Amino acid sequence: MDKGRFAVPAGVTDWATAVGVAALLLGTGLSGPHPAGGRELLGSALLAAGGLALAARRRAPLVVLAVTGLCAVGHLGAGFEVLAVSYLVAVYGAVRAGHRAVALAVSAGLLAVLHLTALVLHDGPAREVVARARSTLELAWLIAAFAAGEAVRQAERRADEAERTREETARRRADEERLRIARELHDSLTHQISVIKVQSEVAVHVARRRGEQVPEALLAIQEAGREASRELRATLEALRDDDTAPPHGLDHVPDLVKRFQGTGLETTLTIGGHPHAVPAAVSRTAYRIVQESLTNVVRHAAATTASVLIDYRPDALAVRVDDNGRTTLHPAPAPGLGLLGMHERVTALGGRLRTEPRGAGGFTVQAELPTNGAP
Repeated sequence: MDKGRFAVPAGVTDWATAVGVAALLLGTGLSGPHPAGGRELLGSALLAAGGLALAARRRAPLVVLAVTGLCAVGHLGAGFEVLAVSYLVAVYGAVRAGHRAVALAVSAGLLAVLHLTALVLHDGPAREVVARARSTLELAWLIAAFAAGEAVRQAERRADEAERTREETARRRADEERLRIARELHDSLTHQISVIKVQSEVAVHVARRRGEQVPEALLAIQEAGREASRELRATLEALRDDDTAPPHGLDHVPDLVKRFQGTGLETTLTIGGHPHAVPAAVSRTAYRIVQESLTNVVRHAAATTASVLIDYRPDALAVRVDDNGRTTLHPAPAPGLGLLGMHERVTALGGRLRTEPRGAGGFTVQAELPTNGAP
């Protein structure tokens, strides 16, 4: 059974605690000696306000600490000699959030102010007054609140460190497994594919030198060997593309375009919008889309020109690659490993990818990658 499914939301717990503390303070204050008239109304309001302020102790622990401290001084001044439970809970929340020094300083100041308030506003010998003031915020309770908050903070810190350690261990094991697979593929397949590729090319070369007709099956083997070699090389590069070798991203797109210009493909790059930093996964995926698209243009499209557009938008990065290659009667080519890989990368980021022929001829690849909250 999934325990998290029945977990109580933090907001509900905070409000339940706040209402409970407010009810406790009001019940304790009104059941004991307390003033009448306007001072009773003011003191009751401050008791309730100090308790209800605890509903925000996770979001604004220091603000709640200040509010509950002022309420403690106020209801003491109004004549309610009640242990400031709301302030003790606020101290616990502030220390748990890591504000130990501030909580200590505020508590020391509050103790002094409570004593002065009791001396100024209450009648009787000074020793009795100070003793009554101490009963409103006993030092032992304050120390207990500090200790509880610090203990929970340390436990949460150790839990976070343990979680990070588990994630780092899992990531390291995944990297090691990926590199192991890459080594296995390289050792077991690269040699055999290279032999097939070289022998088929030699056979084709020898047949042509003899003036013989090269069998279609032999040509198919030659092309399959070349394609298998390219795909294996791309797979090995992807498997070895880990954190030890920073992956290519948007900064490398200009160099990528220049390399394809060297193949005889007239390639242009246009940057639209206002360039800004994007998540690493988005940058890497954009580079891969451009790389795969231009590679497909060179291999399959028989195109002479290709254009790359990188458009920076407020909440997304748009990538578009167009070429003037041969048109096709089909709505889109059968998706190979390259197109499938692009779809998987874009979908993983919550983006959209369109691959289709252009009305004016050629082919277009359009991707939109969200930059807000991208993984």
